Amino acid sequence: MSGRLFRIDGTNVTELPGTHFKIERDLQRLLEQHLPTFLGIRFLASEYSTGARHGGRIDTLGLDENNFPVILEYKRHTNDSVINQGLYYLDWLVNSKAEFRLLVQEQLGTDVAAEINWSNPRLICVAGDFTRYDSYAVQQINRSIELVRYVRYGEAHLMLEPVNTPVSPATPRTPAVTPATGSAALTDPTNGSGAVTPDNVETTLRKGSGELQARFAALDEFIRSMLDVQMKPTKLYFAYRKLRNFATVVPGPTKNELWLYLHLQPGEIDLDPRFMRDVSAVGHWGTGNLEITLANDEDLESVKPLIRMAYEAG
Repeated sequence: MSGRLFRIDGTNVTELPGTHFKIERDLQRLLEQHLPTFLGIRFLASEYSTGARHGGRIDTLGLDENNFPVILEYKRHTNDSVINQGLYYLDWLVNSKAEFRLLVQEQLGTDVAAEINWSNPRLICVAGDFTRYDSYAVQQINRSIELVRYVRYGEAHLMLEPVNTPVSPATPRTPAVTPATGSAALTDPTNGSGAVTPDNVETTLRKGSGELQARFAALDEFIRSMLDVQMKPTKLYFAYRKLRNFATVVPGPTKNELWLYLHLQPGEIDLDPRFMRDVSAVGHWGTGNLEITLANDEDLESVKPLIRMAYEAG
């Protein structure tokens, strides 16, 4: 078990003992009741049967904030079978897309079901601890497998700690691609001009200018320099998360702009109206209530403290 938690009362310092749930189902029930808060996941089903032929029962099924399907499996303590068991269910999931889509449609609606992203289904294994062999094993498997360690401190505190950082898909890191003539194929979906949906956000980025790609590479490098950060490209944006999203990036409507969305409360930030705005009540691609337009390198440098604030809050 890594990490130690202390209570400070004046000059007295007491270590709080870390424990595990006595019953695995209690851990599962707690997370299922608060999935959006803990992990940025919308709950779909508990103890979901994969049918008589497959013969399995998935602990929790969900859909994350980027519309990736998610399987969650739980174990109270270190358990070698949780990863293999999760892989067994992940294979069922990718071969049962129609059934999963129907479940999403029933629970979250037709519009959400139409936006399911099958490029990166996730398996999250939550346990009291993992071995170094577990961490090594998941790095050798070409699947998005996340190990999350939990520690319970008394009745009022629960810690969730990422154990590994899954390998992210490659993204453009240099301005070596010859930019297309004109602006990137994105328009503001809120300005009434009619948004143009790109094939995917990586293609859109490659169509931008060399300056745009270099700025994205600098932003991407800064965000991923922080611990336990995963980057996942969706169709419309790049998502950065620890256990849940804390920042998303969209190539802007001009060839030199990036839109950065942070999971911060705009009312608690001293907004610079030149390039920041509150979008909590405005439809937009990506997730997060604070929109920042990065049109030059100076803007990027000035918002790095806000990015770190969102990371720490997330």
